[in-house]
Amino acid sequence: MKFLYMLVVWFVITTLLYFMISVYSRSVRREKLEKQWAEDHQGGDSDARTAYIENGMAQYEHGFRKKLIVLVYVVPVVLVTAILYLTN
Repeated sequence: MKFLYMLVVWFVITTLLYFMISVYSRSVRREKLEKQWAEDHQGGDSDARTAYIENGMAQYEHGFRKKLIVLVYVVPVVLVTAILYLTN
């Protein structure tokens, strides 16, 4: 029963970590797009700026970097499994 409790706690912690990393990564990407727009278009139309940023964020959502964040779930399981296997 304690093992099941530990798994549930681990899942909750990794899910929170996943969401925090995801939000941070999206924030960094959006900031990068905003800076890139500011460098390329001095002043510019705010509607075009919004469309540029939204297009960049849509590309980010389907990109490889977004998928790498899922490793938050995979890496700890692999490490614990490897440690248990090697110690036994």
